[in-house]
Amino acid sequence: MSNFISLWQAAITFGTVILFGALGEILTEKSGNLNLCTPGIMYLGGIAALAGAFFYENGNPSPNPVVGVLVALLCCVIASALGGLLFSFLTITLRANQNVTGLTLTILGSGVANFFGGSMNKLAGGVGQISVATTSAAFRATTGLSGLGTVGKLLFSYGFLTYAAIVLAVVLSLFLNRTRKGLNLRAVGESPATADATGINVTLYKYLATCVGAAVTGLGGAFYVMNYIKGTWANDGTIEGLGWLALALVIFASWKTLNALWGSYLFGILYWLYFYIGGLTRYSQELFKMLPYVVTILVLVITSMRKKKENLGPAALGLSYFREER
Repeated sequence: MSNFISLWQAAITFGTVILFGALGEILTEKSGNLNLCTPGIMYLGGIAALAGAFFYENGNPSPNPVVGVLVALLCCVIASALGGLLFSFLTITLRANQNVTGLTLTILGSGVANFFGGSMNKLAGGVGQISVATTSAAFRATTGLSGLGTVGKLLFSYGFLTYAAIVLAVVLSLFLNRTRKGLNLRAVGESPATADATGINVTLYKYLATCVGAAVTGLGGAFYVMNYIKGTWANDGTIEGLGWLALALVIFASWKTLNALWGSYLFGILYWLYFYIGGLTRYSQELFKMLPYVVTILVLVITSMRKKKENLGPAALGLSYFREER
């Protein structure tokens, strides 16, 4: 039973990182923008949150945990949204190729994050010496319900961002399916020319969806830094891997936020399953780590064969909109 609880907790924590990335990307792609710089945005969100908390705590002998959390989240959201704004300007206003732009900004985001991460490591006295203990502890603080035996360990032993991600998945689902603004956004992603003809401001919707989506994606990076690795910086490429996994989750979830919710935790279980199975070689462990991607490919094949429109992405996904050609 203890192994199951440990696997469940690891899956929830791991899944929350990619859930934020997937939710942000779903919101972005619903507008027709294919933002492949999800890993880069997560890098920006993570390093901005860490930098904000680091300089706040270093400048205060008795840092307030609530202020530390607010500073970290504000820095994360601003940096991530600016990354989304840059992508929007290049792909919407200048009509640059979305695939190339996304990949380029991923490289840029990782480079910027690792540069500032290395600089903060030097300021802190060496790799692994960054200390944002107060802020990180506040991010990871659990409720008193975590002590309620097995149920408490399974459901209430996580930081507040874990529950925020769950609420956000539900809210986005309601927004996209039950509100006029959400339906307008989906119309822009399906047929921007038709949406434009009905009076919908296509450019505005694309900009807002991409910038807000980037801000949500950046929270995944902040969660990874503050919760997953407990307030430090690791230049090992893990954030980039999680970013690509978040993109795979978007396809797995068929562009539905509620599917992304349970799918992220399933990915977490599949990814960490090897750790709780004895007798595996290193080669076998690496094969187990491939399971989330294998499952995504199988789901993609099955949905493509069934050819149900509701399981496919927006029709205008990845295409630049030229109003003159309407």
